[in-house]
Amino acid sequence: MARSSSYRNLKPLDGEALERLAIGYVGRYATTRAKLAAYLHRKLGERGWEGPADAPEGGASAHIDAIVARFADVGYVDDRGFAEARAASYARRGYGARRLNERLRADGIAEDDAATARAAADENAWAAALAFAQKRRIGPFSRSATDIDMRRRALGAMLRAGHSMDVARRIINAMPGEIPEERD
Repeated sequence: MARSSSYRNLKPLDGEALERLAIGYVGRYATTRAKLAAYLHRKLGERGWEGPADAPEGGASAHIDAIVARFADVGYVDDRGFAEARAASYARRGYGARRLNERLRADGIAEDDAATARAAADENAWAAALAFAQKRRIGPFSRSATDIDMRRRALGAMLRAGHSMDVARRIINAMPGEIPEERD
């Protein structure tokens, strides 16, 4: 699909325009520092830069870094809170710690900001696995005993959802209606 002529005729960005774009973005989406910076760089690539290129502060990239840092300082962007919300969402949906870790890395969240979310995912691993099994009717939530091929597919689904092999096997090996207890 061809872009409209109004898109191509947008004025190049300066520091104020970058800030307006950033405010609109964080007002609309829960985001991370990395995602906000990527969004601003993308907009800069689409429209170009009109601000001072040889300014002592470093031009467009320095403006973006300053905006992201300022938004993080005032709380418009909170990577730790974003990671904790993502962890709670993934646990409710039945996803495991490995899947959460991959998502947090993709979201650009630093290790120290993700530590609390990872700890919560590890703590709630059993409940998340049971939620996933119930949603997919696996193991104790299946209607009848399953054959070996169905069990292999169920194991693959649980592993792709980010659960450990031990947890996945324990749930898949459970008889329908018999929910296994969590082991420490």
